[in-house]
Amino acid sequence: MSSCIGNVLRLSIFGQSHSAAIGCSLDGLPAGIPVDAERLQRFMDRRAPGARDTSTERREADAVHLIAGVADGHTCGAPLAAIIQNTNTRSRDYAELRRKPRPGHADWPAFERYGNWHDVAGGGHFSGRLTAPLCAAGGVALQALERAGITVAAHIQVLGPAKAGVSEPSFLALSGSAAPVDEISCRDNTFERCGIPMVDGDAADRARELILEAKDDLDSVGGIVECGVWGLPAGVGDPMFDGLENRIAHIAFGIPAVKGVEFGIGFTAAGLYGSEDNDPYAAAPNGAARPVTNNAGGILGGISTGAPLVWRCAVKPTPSIGQVQHTIDLAHGEDAELTVRGRHDPCIVPRAVPVVEAACALALLDVLLEDGRYPTPDPRPLAEPAPAGE
Repeated sequence: MSSCIGNVLRLSIFGQSHSAAIGCSLDGLPAGIPVDAERLQRFMDRRAPGARDTSTERREADAVHLIAGVADGHTCGAPLAAIIQNTNTRSRDYAELRRKPRPGHADWPAFERYGNWHDVAGGGHFSGRLTAPLCAAGGVALQALERAGITVAAHIQVLGPAKAGVSEPSFLALSGSAAPVDEISCRDNTFERCGIPMVDGDAADRARELILEAKDDLDSVGGIVECGVWGLPAGVGDPMFDGLENRIAHIAFGIPAVKGVEFGIGFTAAGLYGSEDNDPYAAAPNGAARPVTNNAGGILGGISTGAPLVWRCAVKPTPSIGQVQHTIDLAHGEDAELTVRGRHDPCIVPRAVPVVEAACALALLDVLLEDGRYPTPDPRPLAEPAPAGE
């Protein structure tokens, strides 16, 4: 099933952009993992639409209702189920798209695949709206990983066109294997101030200006989201078809608008000599091997090296733009022009950052559970019975 993923931790997502609700189920979570619902909602708020002038005007609270799988603030062994209501839809804006497919969107291939029975309102189940339940499931996975000493954090590394874009240093430039607490705090502060999750506040301000300029021009911009993982022990994963890269890329490409994924220095390695690309080893205090550099991004042979896991994904510009575009009128089989109506992000990238974190957390938690490397929660102690007569 195209809306399901995972080997041991099975995620299923349902709904469409303008259906009454969207949601997910997450089966395979061990019992006894604490789930902080308020913290989960704060994580969801980072992705929620309509909160900034750099995002869509469609406002949704994205309030997560955990309807099963959690009891007394902990997972209980049953599948976790969450629902998010869609409360602000305008389906009339999309009526024309059944016969005039949007360039860059899935309208035309969906027409062919589903025989014109697909839901065009808001993009149906091809919409980025479906990343909300992905974040709900991934937010729980992030909390589960933190319990195991693993931190996952992402930021915008590049935003905007190649000639005029804005960038900031990669996580690969950081030294040490501990989570970069200061950098993550700077990113959060910058996001609170201007809505752009970058570590460098000045770069974030320039990125915001680029987005608003594209918005004024009825256009859009894309970018690159980089994600880092700290605390993942060496030896997690598998070779060949179920490696860490495979698992992360599989779910990452389920995020609408993601068009490329690379690990470590990625495609840059193709232009180096082996002597330049190889990460030399040094002895760690416990006698184990420690990579001195991290061109590999913390993965070799599909298995973690113990260095921070660093990967990036390319997010294309929002295809739904206000400029006149060339398309076809399927009802008449002739060329046509289209001006897309509706409410759309001039840049998806800022809201994609928590989605990338969620996707990564789900992939890693699934691998850890399958490898037997996730620490099993202790049994819940029995309460002492009340004394007789009380």
